[in-house]
Parts: sequence; C-alpha cells; structure tokens
Amino acid sequence: MKQISERVNNLSYEIIGAAMAVHRVLRAGLLEQIYEDALCIELEDRKISFKRQKPVGIYHKDRAIGDMRLDLLVDDLGVVEFKSVEKIAPIHTAQTLTYLKITEKTLALLINFNTPILKQGIKRVAL
Repeated sequence: MKQISERVNNLSYEIIGAAMAVHRVLRAGLLEQIYEDALCIELEDRKISFKRQKPVGIYHKDRAIGDMRLDLLVDDLGVVEFKSVEKIAPIHTAQTLTYLKITEKTLALLINFNTPILKQGIKRVAL
C-alpha cells in the first residue's frame, strides 16, 4: 500500500478549501459542470495547476480497450470527481477507486456539491 505523502495531503486540503469557497457562493442544486467550472476558477486563483476532463486509457492484457475522463487531475497528484446527487452511492466510491488504480495516484476527492453543508459531501478515497 502506498503512503499518502504530505504534499498530497496538503493539496487535498487546498482543494477542499477551494470547493468550500465555491459552495458558499453557489450552494446546492446546480449541475456538476457548473461546480467544475467554478472550482477551476478557484484553483487558478490559488495558482494550483490542474487538467480538466483528462483522458486516461484503459487497458486489458496490455491492449487499449477504451478511454475514460477524469473530472480533474490536480497538480498531477490528486483526482477530483464531481457529483451533484442526492447522496453519494457505493458505485461513486467504486468509480473513484478505479480512477486511482488506473492512474496510479494515491488520493482522490469525491465531492458531492448537492448538500446543504459541503463538508458532509466530501469523501477522501485512498488506495
């Protein structure tokens, strides 16, 4: 099992802070894309690098079988998966874990913006 580095942990707190800033303004009830756009503005303002909708290849027996897209890859260290749903379901966690395995990253944030208090909608997912 990989250890989560201090750098990745610190980055996750910065992302959470940016997400909370977005939620304070926009609140719950919007589409995931709106929250993604707003969080990207927050990350830019905080000088944190990221890649949106990052394509990642999926392989089986060393052969490409398809692609998936990460909502955000932040500072080439952490994955952010956006949701705007009533409740985070086990399939959302499983999907996020799969993203970590495929990208070989150690930490992802699964953020559900459709909550009255954003802290209740944030789930740290680690390998």
